[in-house]
Amino acid sequence: MKMRKLGGSGLFVSELSFGAMTFGGTDGLWGQVGRLGQDDANTLVQAALEAGINTFDTADVYANGRSEEILGRALTTIGVSRDDVVIATKGFSAMGEGPNRRGASRRHLISACRASLQRLGLDHIDLYQVHGFDAFTPIEETVEALDTLVRAGDVRYVGLSNWAAWQIMKAIGISQARGLAPVTSLQAYYTLVGRDLEREIVPMLTAERVGLMVWSPLAGGYLTGKYANGGDATGGRQTELDFPPIDRSRGEPLIETLTGVAAKHERPQAQIAIAWLLHQPVVSTVIVGAKRVEQLQDNVRSTEVKLDAEDLAALDKVSRLPSEYPGWLLNPSKWPSQG
Repeated sequence: MKMRKLGGSGLFVSELSFGAMTFGGTDGLWGQVGRLGQDDANTLVQAALEAGINTFDTADVYANGRSEEILGRALTTIGVSRDDVVIATKGFSAMGEGPNRRGASRRHLISACRASLQRLGLDHIDLYQVHGFDAFTPIEETVEALDTLVRAGDVRYVGLSNWAAWQIMKAIGISQARGLAPVTSLQAYYTLVGRDLEREIVPMLTAERVGLMVWSPLAGGYLTGKYANGGDATGGRQTELDFPPIDRSRGEPLIETLTGVAAKHERPQAQIAIAWLLHQPVVSTVIVGAKRVEQLQDNVRSTEVKLDAEDLAALDKVSRLPSEYPGWLLNPSKWPSQG
């Protein structure tokens, strides 16, 4: 397992991170995502560590805090050194009734972070991320609250998740102008079947040296190929939870090409989809989740796949975004021919 720097920071994260969203679900949404208890979590965390993964990601809202609790107990049970792991979590979502128990206000973020510390059983969080954009709270207040957490020693690095390019850039500008803790990373959805980030966010992340942590690299299982051609894959996640949304008119031709590349390398389609992400320079780490050790081990093998120029060109051709203004105007090759 290779290590990569998280953006322009000095923090090294494994090229694959383990996502603990499947821990602790009971019913409703989180029951659909995953119902893993403590014993299963211990086994998976141990397997992740043995594979060389050093980064573990969760959020306070996952299973209403139970994911953080289970992850924290797993790390304690295994006895891994605190200095050998990078623990990332997120705050923003509603964790109770009332308007002040949600969002990215100073009041909520500081309280939410310290509640996460208790659930995780840690004295600090390596990467604390704002899990969504709060239109009711000034960005100045949000980034100053994150800086407070860093200065207090509760947090080492700060990041954002699911923010638009202009929102991230504004947060970066305010942080730089006021000498606050910098925005180190963005956690966002990015896959072969969902390349929307490439319009505005990827160029901005590259220019500002902000690391990208990818969630749902298999598009909720779609890129495994088991849902292709209207397939139902009974028991698969997308049969219960149609998320993230997928344009299947674009997805079906992609699956056909993905199948061909996978056959060439004698690998499952999922490994090719993750390997494609690892070939993108903007990506710092890809978050993979699992319900079974075998699933995790299959995902880890994607780090062994070396896609050649022909593979990358074929996958790009069938999955690239259609031209959109002002992109087509700024690309002379898209202009009408003269003469």
